[in-house]
Amino acid sequence: MDLLAISDNYIPAEFMRQGFASLEDLGVRVQVRSWEQPTLIDLQQANLAIELHGPDAVTLPHEVTEGIERFDIVCVQFAPLGQAVVAAAKNLKAIGVLRGGTENVAVSQATARGIAVLNTPGRNARAVAECTLGLILSEVRNIARGHAALRAGIWTRDFPNRDEIPELNERTVGLVGYGAVARLLAGYLQAMGCRILAYDPFVAGDTAPARMVDLPVLLEQSDVVSLHARYSEETRHLIGAAQLALMKPSAVLVNTARSGLVDEPALVDALQRRAIGGAALDVFDQEPLPADHPLIRLDNVTLVPHIAGSTIDAFRNSPKMLAAHLRRMLTGDRLLPIINAVEPRFV
Repeated sequence: MDLLAISDNYIPAEFMRQGFASLEDLGVRVQVRSWEQPTLIDLQQANLAIELHGPDAVTLPHEVTEGIERFDIVCVQFAPLGQAVVAAAKNLKAIGVLRGGTENVAVSQATARGIAVLNTPGRNARAVAECTLGLILSEVRNIARGHAALRAGIWTRDFPNRDEIPELNERTVGLVGYGAVARLLAGYLQAMGCRILAYDPFVAGDTAPARMVDLPVLLEQSDVVSLHARYSEETRHLIGAAQLALMKPSAVLVNTARSGLVDEPALVDALQRRAIGGAALDVFDQEPLPADHPLIRLDNVTLVPHIAGSTIDAFRNSPKMLAAHLRRMLTGDRLLPIINAVEPRFV
């Protein structure tokens, strides 16, 4: 049985080899090929194109896909597996994606061919949750603005929220989407004394410490709204002008998930009008963010360059986590993170 792992700038070939080596005792022959961009910025631009336009928006070079018809399993992080690649992979039985989102895979075509598509839920959940907490604190407590002012030789406490700088204790934080990232963040926020609301129509069972509510209720009651939903056609612009209008004038919007969840021009307008208190953003419709973008000119935002999930621990552990799922799949376990409901055909 042959497995192709396609490395990239974030998960290098050595991490792939180390992670999937645990499958060799099951007779899996692992080959690693590299899909690296000249810079991380180039990779982020490719990722954004794929996120907005699908896996066929970017084409893999021939040397990466050559002979793909002989592989039983293909594992990628960001490398796109478009329709042509899936069609050429005649022997393919499973696709593994080293993250939660699978927008870089032609899932519909894989499903039609009976190919199971697995993701790696929670692989960078702790990294994103920790960064989200940092962004919340940075925005409401003016940490980044204070740092920037001092670097510019200015000692000031004259910030946009100077008259109502809050503590998080006893404040309400609303989590839109309640998967692995949001549940970790909820634990951190609970330790800080927050009241936690969550909206997620797909979640059942115990949701402690969050109380599940409808989205309008969450938006109306929250002092901080943090986005953690999966991006899809259904969730595109989940937060638009109408939703922003429901938020408190002092509330802060945080997005470390996908830029497409937010109508960016509507958010810029709300921030310019002071309709909401501020925003902390890790993701943008255009990356890198242009120097003349209106967000950069605002004084009530904290902006970071798409770094929430980028820790060495997340990148090193992702192949190990996916390899563990593949091991269970190859030994007949059916409790797997298969996102397209296709029964694996290995056993």
